[in-house]
Amino acid sequence: MRSMLAFTLVAALAIAAPVTAQTPPDPALRLAQQVAALRPLAWMDGVWRGPASTIGPGGQAHAVAQTERIGPMLGGAIKVLEGRGYNPDGTTGFNAFATLSFEPATGAYTLHSHAMGQVGDFPLKPTADGYVWEIPAGPMTIRYTAVVKDGVWRETGERILPGRPPIPFFEMTLTRLGDSAWPAAGAIPPR
Repeated sequence: MRSMLAFTLVAALAIAAPVTAQTPPDPALRLAQQVAALRPLAWMDGVWRGPASTIGPGGQAHAVAQTERIGPMLGGAIKVLEGRGYNPDGTTGFNAFATLSFEPATGAYTLHSHAMGQVGDFPLKPTADGYVWEIPAGPMTIRYTAVVKDGVWRETGERILPGRPPIPFFEMTLTRLGDSAWPAAGAIPPR
């Protein structure tokens, strides 16, 4: 009888251990970690506008009036971003949409971006006064560096090839115009 009881207890523990190991992380804790990790990037929230210019691989320059609208979602656990570059005639020459998130398990920030028919997930690293994010592009890396000071957001882009100095190709200088209720405003009410 004792050996049967011992066997039953061992079997129950053997079955319960994997089930316990598969218990999902506490969502409240994960959300709190995500909100805390994005808090230093709260400076991004709002509406921004200013000049931006790009130099294509062939050397052709293109200037736009760049706008950004950025706001928190999911209680501040992610950021939603939309960028638009307006040509001199007022048409949209560039449009991008992205989400910025933090994964507590890895400690990594990810920019999930949609732009110019492309989509990708890119590592973003906050800095003391902005951030850096990179796009792998074959042997080349495209690196964007943002610095914010006194309500002005300056971001530069460089093409980086092994063994060569970085090649600047993008620059924008945006001024914060104010707060925005986007994207959280306008939620559909329950009734």
